[in-house]
Amino acid sequence: MYYVVHLHLSPGLGHRPLAALSPADVQAFLNAKSAAGLSPRTVAYLRGVLRQALGHAERMELVGRNVARLARPPRIPRRPVSPLTVEQARMFLTAIRGDRLEALYLVALGVGLRQGEILGLRWPDVDLDAGTLTVRHALARIEGQLVLVEPKSATSRRVAPLPDLVRDALAAHRLCQAQEHLPLRPQPGDIFAELVFTTTLGTPLDGISVTRRFQRILAGAGLPRQRFHDLRHACASLLLAQGVPARVVMETLGHSEISLTLNTYSHVLPALGREAATRMDEVLRGP
Repeated sequence: MYYVVHLHLSPGLGHRPLAALSPADVQAFLNAKSAAGLSPRTVAYLRGVLRQALGHAERMELVGRNVARLARPPRIPRRPVSPLTVEQARMFLTAIRGDRLEALYLVALGVGLRQGEILGLRWPDVDLDAGTLTVRHALARIEGQLVLVEPKSATSRRVAPLPDLVRDALAAHRLCQAQEHLPLRPQPGDIFAELVFTTTLGTPLDGISVTRRFQRILAGAGLPRQRFHDLRHACASLLLAQGVPARVVMETLGHSEISLTLNTYSHVLPALGREAATRMDEVLRGP
């Protein structure tokens, strides 16, 4: 969130007194960001951060209304979601077995974390005994430097239960990591010293390199090309297909609203509706 304020909101709107800020000012700011080439999703995120900040100011009676709420965000074109099927997911698990980053891919597929959240995960955030992990940071590149930032929203800060498959992979990964870094001594104050996923030298992983490696694995396994983010989509789709309530899926993925979950994964809903009808038929017909 810091980079949003530092790079966009403060330069674009910081010259306006808070009480004088109008819906037209916010709309002009959003339009200018769109004209500058920012994606609709990024511009909508800028509006969301501003709306959240002004909402707090409104509750504190520092402003009379939340003008960001009145500005219209850009329309975000919805990209069709084509995640891995159950069979393809199992093929993928076979393909990553023994890979140095096997646990990283399993966290993405089994828990649905975003790539930045995975790369910003630290060992103090992982409780292998309880079988949970806590999302507290995300790794981001700001002005050419990798830094740990807060998750993108309040709902993104969450505790997620770990499937046993993922927990076992993380435990094995920790042992391997300790052996890799044995000759190294973390420098005092090194914020990256306890990252779960790093290079063999203990430095942060670059997201682009991780994605390229992921796509090479897919190609080698004969699986369709995917974005790394599609592992998150696969996690949600597989959970919904197994009958996990949408509310639970929403909380697992850290979505802000259940409508986002349902709209994104609407392709799963017809099958669930058919299953619900079948179960209702069984109930009404009786034994």
